[in-house]
Parts: sequence; C-alpha cells; structure tokens
Amino acid sequence: MAYDYELVKVEIVDGVATMTLNRPPLNPLNAELGLQIHLCANELAMDDDVRAVVLTGGDKHFAAGADIKEMVEMSAVVVTKFVGRLQESFSAVENIPKPVIAAINGFALGGGCELAMCADWRYAHEDAKIGQPEILLGIIPGAGGTQRMPRLIGPAKAKEMIYSGRFYSAQECFEAGLVQKVVSGEESVIAYAQKIAAKYAKGPAVALAMAKKSINKGMECSIEEGLLIEAQSMSLCFASEDQTTGMKTFLEEGPGKAKFTGK
Repeated sequence: MAYDYELVKVEIVDGVATMTLNRPPLNPLNAELGLQIHLCANELAMDDDVRAVVLTGGDKHFAAGADIKEMVEMSAVVVTKFVGRLQESFSAVENIPKPVIAAINGFALGGGCELAMCADWRYAHEDAKIGQPEILLGIIPGAGGTQRMPRLIGPAKAKEMIYSGRFYSAQECFEAGLVQKVVSGEESVIAYAQKIAAKYAKGPAVALAMAKKSINKGMECSIEEGLLIEAQSMSLCFASEDQTTGMKTFLEEGPGKAKFTGK
C-alpha cells in the first residue's frame, strides 16, 4: 500500500497503523482532507499488514472542526455535496474492518468530534476539549453528529451537547460514555492507544472484523435482522485459519493460549 497523502500520514509498526491528520495547527476539515481520509480508510481496510488502527491529529489537536473559511460562502446545493462527501469519508473510517482507536489531544470539535465517533473507542488526554459547537454558528452537525452521538451516549445527553454547543472536558465525556479512557499528566494518549491497539493486532483478524460488522450493522436494524447478521458472520469465522488454531489450542492447552496469524 502506498499511503501517499499530503494531509494524512500513516505509520505502520507491528500491525498497528497510526493515521495522523496533517493540516496543522488545528487540522480543519476541508474537502481535500475529507477526500484523503476516505482514500486512506479504504487502503487501511484492504491492507493485510494492518491489524489495528490508531486515528489521531497529533500531539496538539485532533481536529477543531470543518474549515469555516471554505464553508461560509457555500450555497445550500454546494453544502449538500460537501456534507455528503464528508459523511461518506467518515463512514469509510467507521467501516474499517479492524479495531480503531481515536487518540484525542487538544480540540476535537464539530467535524473533529464526528470523526472521532467513527472509531470503536475514544481515548483522550485530560486537557482535551470535545464538543459539537455548530449550533453557535446557526447550523447543526452534518457529518454524523446527530446520528452517532445519540447511539453512543443516548438521545438526552446528545441533545444537551448539541443544543448547548459548549466544549466538554475529557472527564465529562468519560462520565457520559463518549470517551473510554482519560490519560493524564505527561503520559501520551497516542502511545497509550498504540499499546492497546497492539494487543488487538495480535488477535484473530476475521473474528474481530465479523464482531465489528455484527455490532455496527446490528445497531441499524431489528433484532431479527441483527441475529441473522450475527449468525452469518459467526459462520464466516469458520473459513479462517485462526478459528482452527483457536479451537485446537483451546482443546490442547486451554483458553487464551492461541497465537493467531490473522488469516
């Protein structure tokens, strides 16, 4: 895989890809960055050498939202296209069939918060500020905020965050369930996320992909349809070498001893 992008940098170490937004200092989300996020997510999904992903904006900020300078003169027609493409890009991140952890420093606001919500988990430094301030501009979130946030933390809390437009601390987001880990002091949230991702990178890749698909798609449909997705996904695990390894190792050595190859 090439990962030849100007606005997104990718580094792969021991199966963990660190995907870093590269539009300093605040990584504002314009059309070109959205496109490169989409292309990069597709590459990460297809790359067999990548077993887990850390999504970050670097040591200073995750992303402070959409590029308002680009948006301010847009017509409703142009905004519709812009938002639609950004939604597609973020959905591509959400659908990477591998564990994805968002590591948040500084601001994760507006589109930045929406992008972080596409990860499986969000880890944040204690100094991070997270929120959906679009309402303060006379608009609403347009890249998934009104849809993903209620699914993650419930409609009442999501309405509070979206209606108020205020910046929330990492600890407040942890208490709400939007953030799963708060890192403090001199500890690097990116390094911590990479450490956790490395554990998943050693797991059964097909089973992890099927678990992610079953949960994500199951949340969008009835319980009957979700159970069908689960059954089909579970059956597909039996086409993997890791299933054979896992079950044989369990019978011969007990649980937790299998060494998976990701095949």
